[in-house]
Amino acid sequence: MELYKNLFKQTAIYGLATVLPRMFSFLLVPIYTDLLPKEAYGKVSIIFSWMIFFNVILAYGMETSFFRFYNKETNKKNVIETTTVSIFWTSILFLFLALLFRNALANSSGIDVQYITYTIWILVLDALVIIPFSKLRANQQPMYYATIKIGNVVINLLLNLFFLIALPKIAQANPSGFLSTFYFDDFQIGYIFVSNIIASLATFLALSPNYSQVKWHFDFDLWKRMMRYGLPILVAGIAFAINEQFDKILLGKLLPANIADSEVGVYSACYKLGLFMVLFRTAYTLGIEPFFFSHADKENATQTYATVTKYFVIFGSFIMLSVIVFADLFKMLMIRDSSYWEAMKVVPLIILANFFLGIYTNLSVWYKLIDKTHIGAWISIVGAIVTLVLNFLLIPKYSYYGSAIATIAAYGSMMLISYFMGNKYYPIPYDKKKIGSYLGLSILFSILSFYFFRENYFVGAALLIAFLYFIYHNEKETLQRIINRKSN
Repeated sequence: MELYKNLFKQTAIYGLATVLPRMFSFLLVPIYTDLLPKEAYGKVSIIFSWMIFFNVILAYGMETSFFRFYNKETNKKNVIETTTVSIFWTSILFLFLALLFRNALANSSGIDVQYITYTIWILVLDALVIIPFSKLRANQQPMYYATIKIGNVVINLLLNLFFLIALPKIAQANPSGFLSTFYFDDFQIGYIFVSNIIASLATFLALSPNYSQVKWHFDFDLWKRMMRYGLPILVAGIAFAINEQFDKILLGKLLPANIADSEVGVYSACYKLGLFMVLFRTAYTLGIEPFFFSHADKENATQTYATVTKYFVIFGSFIMLSVIVFADLFKMLMIRDSSYWEAMKVVPLIILANFFLGIYTNLSVWYKLIDKTHIGAWISIVGAIVTLVLNFLLIPKYSYYGSAIATIAAYGSMMLISYFMGNKYYPIPYDKKKIGSYLGLSILFSILSFYFFRENYFVGAALLIAFLYFIYHNEKETLQRIINRKSN
């Protein structure tokens, strides 16, 4: 039980580092949707989608590889220095080449060259803190990790508020003032990226002492082994980026030019309502990945993984049902402009898709522990193929609803493939009956609430209570053991 308490404690702290920043980012959604037309918000969403791809490329699997070799190698300092040197020089090389060819990138992507320039600097600054952040997680320093992560988003939020809301008023009230020199008409998108650059720079400066502490030793043999382990994860990461972000890029390409940015804008805004499941999944992943590796050599490892997965499904099922029941209340808080609400029908699909992805994260432990990360890459490639094929088939007819269907199909297929292959290579005694019942009942109640009793909160609350009772009925022995342990 102490093992699970430590896991949940770390997950809670990492969750704080994820949830609080994302809660702050909630404030940005109504700001952006209030101040930006749907077309402009669509352009911002497309740029951020491209950034996800390049974040994956600039990390090239080194983050997960770092955790594997940090726990595996006796010379941990050697692992830190080799990964630090590797990420540093690849980031500098990317900076040089990307700035050199930024006009070509702008022409091929259809994105303004100044936004390309801002994006390059954000990507490089974020890449340079990958290993310092990983070291904090490996050394179990979640509070320090959380402080810096939260500080990054607070700076970003405050700068957005200043540039988008306060600065225009200051410039109007005092056109000749000093601060007014920083105000430019129709530069809202630029201010969004300037805010991100400053926040990323502040984070880099906070973690820069890590670079002065290393001796810049580079172990080429170790690096080759890490790359062999990490490159399949890079492929998997690119495939994941396709699954998570390529729908917005394809919407911009496949829909008629006169509606493309607008459709991307409403889809991206309503997609944000799935953020609660993303928060839970992300916080859990941050806490669980180091835990999986450190616990791999324990005698009861497989039973532990099975238990952790069951409780992930319990919490995830409750979060999914809660968000879907109250989705129309959340939309009024996050998206005040009702012109964005037309895409609300994708919300249940996006939430369930992210839940499937979280389950897949649990199930995927087997190929990481037996050093067969290439299998994970192939599973992700299958998901990416499903995403691309369905998006190409469905977007022309169903627009963003087709993209939502493609997302849930991709993550669902990855979850099932990983489960069946894991049973073959690394059997884990999952409680299939209970996991299936929690998942199935929460999906059924979600369908009833959103599609048959939408905005009927009496019915929605009743379904939530019924689901909680179902959990209690199935888990009451475990709950009683926890209560008895605390009372003793």
